[in-house]
Amino acid sequence: MINNYYTISTEPHKMDVEAIYAYLSRSYWAEGRTKSTVEKSLQHSLNFGVFTLEGSQIGFARVITDYATFAYLADVYILEEHRGKGLRIWLMETILAHPDLQGLRRWSFATRDAHRLYAQFGFTLLPKPEIWMQNV
Repeated sequence: MINNYYTISTEPHKMDVEAIYAYLSRSYWAEGRTKSTVEKSLQHSLNFGVFTLEGSQIGFARVITDYATFAYLADVYILEEHRGKGLRIWLMETILAHPDLQGLRRWSFATRDAHRLYAQFGFTLLPKPEIWMQNV
């Protein structure tokens, strides 16, 4: 997908592991994640890269899914200098419209500070958080 200044791609060979790791290593949610863990996570996810027309990766998101019933959205970012241009919204629209992600029963996502953004796309607080469990 392309607009006048940026493209979004899911092609694995286009993902810039160095750029993705550089951002994630300074994010609050991926603190301590090693480069090898980032590489492995890319191999087992449907990845969405946001690129300048010159090819620099300036954004990213990945979807962990079984392609039938469930998807978990993770590692969503746009570099600070490219924010304010609607790229996060375009990225989310592109992810949710992806043909391989249609008909899923449930999407999940965790955020500390972007609830309003994701609410635009139908994400809500868990109606029964007491039924969800985790193993950390």
